[in-house]
Amino acid sequence: MDQHKHNQPTVADDVNARELLRRAFDNTARWPKEFNGFTADLTVNINGKETTGPVLVKSPREVSVQLGDAETQKWAQEQLGMIAVHRGPRSFEESDGKYSLTMEEDGHPFGTKLIIHGSNSFYRLKNNRITQINRTMAHPGMTPFAFTINVEESAVTQDQKNLTTRYTVYYYSPTDGKLNNVESFTDTHTRLGASDLPATRRIISYENGTVTVKNLTFTNHRLL
Repeated sequence: MDQHKHNQPTVADDVNARELLRRAFDNTARWPKEFNGFTADLTVNINGKETTGPVLVKSPREVSVQLGDAETQKWAQEQLGMIAVHRGPRSFEESDGKYSLTMEEDGHPFGTKLIIHGSNSFYRLKNNRITQINRTMAHPGMTPFAFTINVEESAVTQDQKNLTTRYTVYYYSPTDGKLNNVESFTDTHTRLGASDLPATRRIISYENGTVTVKNLTFTNHRLL
């Protein structure tokens, strides 16, 4: 038996919380099960400095970006990997459904608080959508950090699924609450076959004492 799991306090699963999160999960746009990936041309503009090159996305672990600048290439690859993680096909049981879930109604504008026990996370849900994600990351040998994602706007796809188009991430220290960075994301998408693929992503962030604007523009999409 996993000793770590054995030592964790057991929390009774709330069937209503599970149903609430499952509905939101099922209403979220993802690439279809038969999705094999795509290629596209990418232009990255960071505060006016442009680089271009091809991209290949097969899965969250199979992302290739070729840009002239190594640092920009690494960053763009991380962005595409993150998009693939969120959009890739997976079941509820493979993701948050594997945890014990409970909920609280506290009158918050973003809706019901839903606690995901054992993951250092809680969400907020409203109108069958996840409206906020709160998570603390603490791994051995790593400085712990926490973040809150507020989902501000969503589109509805041809399949009547919710696809987030605007959200803001606040990164802060879980020990003293100090705010370290803010990133504001605006996404657009293009439909190809049965998949909604990234068309543009703009990120406005505060890093190292300055505000930075980064644009990713994808063209010439082709499904694999």
